Amino acid sequence: MPDTLIDFLRHGEPVGGRCYRGNGVDDPLTETGWSQMWSALGEACPWDAVISSPLQRCHAFAQALGERHDLPVRIDARFREVGFGSWEGRTPDQILADNADEYHAFHADPLCNRPAGAEPLEQFGKRVAEGLNELLETCPGKHLLVIAHAGVIRAALGNVLQADPAGWYRTRIDNAGLTRFRLGGQGLRLEFHNLPVLPEASNHT
Repeated sequence: MPDTLIDFLRHGEPVGGRCYRGNGVDDPLTETGWSQMWSALGEACPWDAVISSPLQRCHAFAQALGERHDLPVRIDARFREVGFGSWEGRTPDQILADNADEYHAFHADPLCNRPAGAEPLEQFGKRVAEGLNELLETCPGKHLLVIAHAGVIRAALGNVLQADPAGWYRTRIDNAGLTRFRLGGQGLRLEFHNLPVLPEASNHT
């Protein structure tokens, strides 16, 4: 049986600029965001199916990709972004101006110092791990694309690499960045992280 491959694609730039955009803010992609995602994938289509966060900055592109390549697309709410509670929709500068201590405490230890009303990081990591493990168990030998968020990709990395959740935010994940996990004879491994262009896209230029 071939290896199981799961690619994660972060959404492109959303409307509204940089802010704490969790699962409580559902901004669409900008034109730049759409372009970032199409550029990352090119004309390549190595996948058997697409799985998407329900938030429109992911799902709208998933639907368009599925239509272009005649791929099945389904939503999995476990891959929605983490909830930021009282920080939803606010910029770092706004939070710093209102409560610099809270902002710095979060970045020093995001596991223990959550914004008011935010989703617990361990709970978030558990749901992402459940979604990822279900794909690995139910789709052996398949190549899947998950369109999701920076937090989701960090949680997936943390699960695979067995990293402490307190350190997840030290990982950079760009708009339309690509991360791949491979399940084969050596177990589940990280193959690449935060690539700007899908490797298979070079065969379609």
